[in-house]
Amino acid sequence: MKKRGKKLLLLGVVWEAIFAVWTVLIQMVDVQPAGQKGTDIGFATFNVWFHKLTGVHMGIYTITDWLGLVPLFVCVFFAGIGFVQLIKRRSLFQVDYDIILLGVYYAVVILGYIIFEMIPINYRPILIEGRLEASYPSSTTLLVLGVMPTLMEQMNRRLRNSMVKRTINIFTIAFSVYMVVGRLVCGVHWFTDIVGAVLLSGGLFCTYKAAVFLCYKKKN
Repeated sequence: MKKRGKKLLLLGVVWEAIFAVWTVLIQMVDVQPAGQKGTDIGFATFNVWFHKLTGVHMGIYTITDWLGLVPLFVCVFFAGIGFVQLIKRRSLFQVDYDIILLGVYYAVVILGYIIFEMIPINYRPILIEGRLEASYPSSTTLLVLGVMPTLMEQMNRRLRNSMVKRTINIFTIAFSVYMVVGRLVCGVHWFTDIVGAVLLSGGLFCTYKAAVFLCYKKKN
């Protein structure tokens, strides 16, 4: 467990470092005032080409926007498990260690969501209700890829019924792929915004999973 945890921790750090480099490059490479109201966009030639290729599909945008509530429900579900354990066991330290780590992890993901909404790196390629909105990294993609893998990870560890686990795994993967592709082609983000969200969420999830393995080793 400890060896696997260290490998995952290293992988998480690497993904997060790549995200940091990617964020810097977006502000330095092929920056052009190609966005709405002349806002600067990195990798502008490719981003504009891809945006014109896919076009804008507000129907897909609306669907994926509402489906963005699903990972929030997942967060609430596991928060409920932790709360029930806290009430029954009467001590925070008696709550399952992975649930505590999961709560910390969700807080970090949501904090990242809020920070990038407050500090725009890129703006969306279209106006939303007449307003410029932050677009990097794609907040919906970050939330989905940050939270949904934890549903699969937790259920695989907690459930015994292989059929139920398989069903959850298939749903999680299909839902995540649909959401990422949907946000990519609906035209409300630049291509680089989606890449940034994939990198950041991948790094954060690997770090969380590493913490679970490392803490499990310590408790045994």
